[in-house]
Amino acid sequence: MTVQDIAQDYLTTGKLPSLPDGHFIDGRVTPASDRKMASYDPARAEAFAEFSLGTGADMDRAIAAADKAAKLWRAVAPAERCRILNAAARVLRENADRLSVLEVVDSGKTLAEASGDVQASARLFEYYAGAADKLDGRSVNLGPPYTAFTVREPVGVTGHIIPWNYPTSTFARGVAPALAAGCSVVAKPAETTPFTALVMAQLLSEAGVPDGLVNVVTGLGADVGAQMAQDPRIKQLTFTGSVTTGVNVARMAAPNITRLTLELGGKSPLIAFEDADPEKVADGAYWAIFSNSGQICSAGSRLVVHSSIRDEVLAILTERARKIRTGHGLSAPDMGAINSDLHLSRIKAHVDAAKARGANILTGGDMTTDAETGKGWFFEPTIIADLEPGDPVVQEEIFGPVLAVQTFETEEEAVMLANGTDFGLVASVYTRDVGRSMRVAAALDCGQVSVNDYWAGGLELPFGGNGKSGYGREKGWEGLDAYTKVKSITISNAS
Repeated sequence: MTVQDIAQDYLTTGKLPSLPDGHFIDGRVTPASDRKMASYDPARAEAFAEFSLGTGADMDRAIAAADKAAKLWRAVAPAERCRILNAAARVLRENADRLSVLEVVDSGKTLAEASGDVQASARLFEYYAGAADKLDGRSVNLGPPYTAFTVREPVGVTGHIIPWNYPTSTFARGVAPALAAGCSVVAKPAETTPFTALVMAQLLSEAGVPDGLVNVVTGLGADVGAQMAQDPRIKQLTFTGSVTTGVNVARMAAPNITRLTLELGGKSPLIAFEDADPEKVADGAYWAIFSNSGQICSAGSRLVVHSSIRDEVLAILTERARKIRTGHGLSAPDMGAINSDLHLSRIKAHVDAAKARGANILTGGDMTTDAETGKGWFFEPTIIADLEPGDPVVQEEIFGPVLAVQTFETEEEAVMLANGTDFGLVASVYTRDVGRSMRVAAALDCGQVSVNDYWAGGLELPFGGNGKSGYGREKGWEGLDAYTKVKSITISNAS
């Protein structure tokens, strides 16, 4: 079946075939527990399946399986790990249509976005397959009396708490480097998007990943997620989510001195100077905030624009935003759904509060539904202009299709506004002046900067933030650092 066939079958029947019923532990799907939770299609606001609510016993079995597997996997030749990870990439590509449709139904995004996520996931396994046999140490010159060198060793069992906005690619960006480094994995997907992690774990097993290396336990964060964070057998914990939950995870992991990678979101600026092309600025801002309905930690949720081009940029951007067609991700809309009713209410509360303060809302500002069905959790593409630096719309992560607009006069003011939140994840600079772009990039307090293309970059580059955006880096070569530990060895050459 083609991806169109799979999509049409779901739109007709409301069902997806062959969904896992249980957890994936030690190379197999476990029997489903009696405790279940409904999984909703956000674009219909209707349940399409149920999944198991894991228990402490489920998590304990998963960690035990991973602990046993880690001891065997670290002894596997790096070239063999490379071969298996490349096989995993091939299997993911072969099942891309099924995974893409599942991602749409589970998360609410468009099919084009979901398909891109699946391809990026396969590419992550290819990238780290190439790294598996290149994790070298270095020799250190201590002079003739000694021979000294370092080696990189796997940390052991790694835990991964997966967010709901990018459940496929976030799973891959943690699991692939962990396996390449010689570690094992226990993953806990978000409650609203449980299925892609389960299916991917099955596919990795089909590709030859040994039993016990990749385990997935579904359920509530307060149950299985908290237990994972507190288990001393977890040697590295990778968490993507809100600041509040990340702080709690860090507190739970602290007694065991568990290594942490925290990716906690952002309030990222697109900075447009007076010499920038207004059409390109508007296009960049459009994709920066309305991709995945703004539910991206690195979304360009602030447009910091020079006053001289403010009117032209906003005229173009507002016109485009008003033409956005929202709808079910399988019906080829411009923008998909908000992931849950709870999150939709949070976005609405932010915008309602801005309205009450008298904010200048240029377009949007309210909930909506799929025009074809009258169903679903959607929010209108929204642009709020002329905001002061301390306004909550500027300072707080709304995590939806809501753009905050600020204006500036000087380069120094632009940098001050851009750095004027507690977050520091991504920033983009639009200017024709190369020297200015480099000065501003150096002055920005964030993990990554692009110039004249908001989404420039790729999985080959490290990703992560400063401040309340978290710490540690994923993707790129630096993404391996979390899953290895360095040991130095010194040999006396004395006779």
